[in-house]
Amino acid sequence: MFEIKRYTPADKGIWDAYVTKARNATFLFFRDYMDYHADRFHDYSLLFYKDGKLHSLLPAHKTGTTLYSHFGLTYGGLIMNIHVTIADTCALFEALNDYLRKAGFQKVVYRPIPWIYHIHPSEEDLYAIFWKCHAHLSLRNIGTTIFLQQHLRWRKDHLRRLRLAKTMGVTVERDCSLPDFWQILEENLTERFQAKPVHSLEEMQLLKSRFPKNILQYNAYKDGNIIGGLTVYVTPQVIHGQYSATNPQGKELGAMEAIYEKLIFEDYKDYPYLDFGSSTEDKGRVLNEGLIAHKEGYGGRGVVYDTYEWEL
Repeated sequence: MFEIKRYTPADKGIWDAYVTKARNATFLFFRDYMDYHADRFHDYSLLFYKDGKLHSLLPAHKTGTTLYSHFGLTYGGLIMNIHVTIADTCALFEALNDYLRKAGFQKVVYRPIPWIYHIHPSEEDLYAIFWKCHAHLSLRNIGTTIFLQQHLRWRKDHLRRLRLAKTMGVTVERDCSLPDFWQILEENLTERFQAKPVHSLEEMQLLKSRFPKNILQYNAYKDGNIIGGLTVYVTPQVIHGQYSATNPQGKELGAMEAIYEKLIFEDYKDYPYLDFGSSTEDKGRVLNEGLIAHKEGYGGRGVVYDTYEWEL
């Protein structure tokens, strides 16, 4: 019923054309985004054909005898257009398992696209992997999402810092310098977590040059000096804060509150969702209560990012 083909660079045009029309895809699935770190991942993305027509896509990579979908991205999972049905999806995963067994795989690790990113409901894959693959939940991260049209009131400490930002003349600029912000970001992550950003500055500049309408940099300034910033990923349903950081002055003067006010109430006031991302550590086993409380203070509430596994 299904013909399964492994992705090659010659398929870039048809892959990207399908992503453009898919009901649950974001710009992260365009090959110009996926392939920026091709040297770090052994790509094993798959194209599914039915009756000679491209039916769906699976962004994936291979490590040993395990297929991952996809750990070089925030989320992966089956990419579907509006014509994909639940019956087809169940048959597809049966065909996928047969294909992978014959190719020598022993396990699949599957990270689906969270529902807030779906233009139309697209959880057929979750039912199919439960029924046909006997998948089990192996990891759950909790993220924080604002339903922007609900207009939940900010917590008092955020409102206080926002008033201070306005009183002290903090300004916010859209689509501005990445290098200035990256220095604050790297210093912040090193001091707080002994960590580095997932992307280097050079990688983020490359991705921003490829997706200038989808990757934006908001910076906050006091007297012309940067005091904080937010790197934003813009998708059809969701504004996602990819990286945020302030210096000590920015924290004191409400730099992030000023940025989020502009983002939520001016630039994207008609959008459905703003996603702050996850607030867990140690593969979801530790909740960073201070971080998630900070996000909840803006009116955000929980959306899970799940990972499933099954043996072949």
